[in-house]
Amino acid sequence: MRIAIEGCAHGELEIIYDTIQEIEKVNGKKIDLLICCGDFQSTRNLCDLKCMAVPNKYKDMCTFYKYYSGEKVAPLLTIFIGGNHEASNYLQELPYGGWVAPNIYYLGYANVIKIGGIRIAGISGIYKSQDWMQGHHEKPPYTKSTIRSVYHIRNIEIFRLKQISGKIDIFLSHDWPNGVTKYGNEDKLLKGKPYFKTDIKNNTLGSPANMELLRYHYPSYWFSAHLHCKFAALIPEKDGTRVTKFLALDKCLPKRKFLQVVEINHNPNLPLTLSYDLEWLTILYLTNHLLSVKNGIHYMPGQNGNSRWTYTPTTEEKENVLKKFNYDLKVPINFVQTVKPYDPELMDDQNEIPKLIINNQTTKFCNTLGIDDPSVLLQIILDSQEKKVNETLIESTLESTLESSDISTTYEDDSACENSTKNTIDMVDENFSDVLPVERIESDSNNHITQVEPNCKKFKRRNYSIYSNTL
Repeated sequence: MRIAIEGCAHGELEIIYDTIQEIEKVNGKKIDLLICCGDFQSTRNLCDLKCMAVPNKYKDMCTFYKYYSGEKVAPLLTIFIGGNHEASNYLQELPYGGWVAPNIYYLGYANVIKIGGIRIAGISGIYKSQDWMQGHHEKPPYTKSTIRSVYHIRNIEIFRLKQISGKIDIFLSHDWPNGVTKYGNEDKLLKGKPYFKTDIKNNTLGSPANMELLRYHYPSYWFSAHLHCKFAALIPEKDGTRVTKFLALDKCLPKRKFLQVVEINHNPNLPLTLSYDLEWLTILYLTNHLLSVKNGIHYMPGQNGNSRWTYTPTTEEKENVLKKFNYDLKVPINFVQTVKPYDPELMDDQNEIPKLIINNQTTKFCNTLGIDDPSVLLQIILDSQEKKVNETLIESTLESTLESSDISTTYEDDSACENSTKNTIDMVDENFSDVLPVERIESDSNNHITQVEPNCKKFKRRNYSIYSNTL
């Protein structure tokens, strides 16, 4: 299977697809799949540009909207992860992945999918320690702070990816795994990027979470972008059993090394279409109760806690999830537009305020699997806040009316509002193991711990109760 790997796309889809077609003409071989490693910039209209964390002078519609509107169709299957320059409001509609346009698939916050038997895992965003343990609390319209924190990686995604067992063929991340430069030609890298020297010396270049995942899984290939240069490395396991081939690529510009074609063995008996990974689906189901959309520190289960802390699914648990999908794991072709696409001849959306949108793709996926849509939980919070504001306004109006009528009446507050304090952290444990009691456990007569499969409906009711009654 021939796969084209792209570094930072920066919205230049037409150029990327044209380049691939030229490569096919020169080599006389068809390319089956395009993988983009972030900064994809799936901006549908001018409103989406307001949700992208870039200086105004760099805000450009580029060409994605043509594929979203149907004016053009991607000539080959394209999958991508998010980076730090994205239309975050659109990607937030698809937290578990989905089609952003016909033939263009976003992996979501984190995901594992298959195509032709090749197992591809990915993590969107970049690592920042201050938001590592936060919930996915951001929502459009974003503030100056949340427009950046929305693409910061959270501990729940890393925790989920660490539950994966078995071989991973390709792993995708936007920022590099921390410390990866020592496994390649570091001197050559510094000749082209001398300002990396301080970060490399201080061991702050790249994501420690990504390196932990790399050392946990040792996938066959790891592709990244973000730092706008090409860099290759070989990262061997200590005993030499497994080796990961790492490759970072540049951004899409003339005379830059932004594209690489690789050939990877696949199962020729399987179609080159996307399918869900059963183990990943089961992990999402089993860890649904760990999802948070609140602004505060949230811990992941650890082995020192009193609850289940490993969620690598059993055969029985996977069979249960497979039944939910009627034994059909093909990713459905169910793209639907949720906003009007950009029209160069009209400027009627330039004053539109971005808002939270529930995407039907996510709704169907969550209903099938039996998990929560983060956007729905955020909407519950918004509705609760609006209800409290309306009650306060009514109460205030009533008090004013009574005072003007010289009626003396005492009103007691019938609601309490908690002040939430934003917690941040500057340092993170190297192994990222955080302990949180999640559920009761059962013990048999021999004091062996029995891991209890969570009840999905119970968790959904629990999550709904949390977000509908608490601000």
